[in-house]
Amino acid sequence: MVPALVLLLSYLLGSLVFGVLYSRLRGRDIRATDLPGGSGTFRQYGLWPAIIVTALDIGKGILAAVATQHYAPSFTWLAVAGVTLGHCYPLYFRFSGGGGIAPFNGAFMGAAPLTATPTFIVTLLIIPLYKATLQKRLKLNAIPFAAACMLIIGVIFSLLLQRGLAEFLAGGAVMAARAIHMLLQPDRAEAGGLEKTAT
Repeated sequence: MVPALVLLLSYLLGSLVFGVLYSRLRGRDIRATDLPGGSGTFRQYGLWPAIIVTALDIGKGILAAVATQHYAPSFTWLAVAGVTLGHCYPLYFRFSGGGGIAPFNGAFMGAAPLTATPTFIVTLLIIPLYKATLQKRLKLNAIPFAAACMLIIGVIFSLLLQRGLAEFLAGGAVMAARAIHMLLQPDRAEAGGLEKTAT
């Protein structure tokens, strides 16, 4: 009963996709032209809306992980997976959401901050290096490339520090599955920057 409840509540929380909510306040649905995460919000509405949307998406991930650690710590990995899944396939928005990067990062930070911090630092350092060297050749946006690198970096730090491996693998698997799903949908992939060089 408890695992199912953790998964359900975290999924429902993740389904609050703030990029969609913000765009509807502005009179349209961002998903008609872009993905509803921070990057898509930045492309469509500018810096401050993107910061707000990203912060809220990260915040719901943190909330899901921290609340579960408090009440049912054995199932924090389910909360990380659930909140990421909800963002990618939100119940409230016809199961069409974002890539899951922000809520996954927030949930991982909430579940294992000592592992998440070096993971994020190394990943952020990769972005300018990638832009200066490989981006023109690969024609892949820096954010999805960094997210792919983070999947490897996170596993390494989780093993080294012996913290957060189950949570990272659970949320990372959902995020990776969503990325593959978007790549199989050319229009969605292009909207999300998976086939663009623009950042």
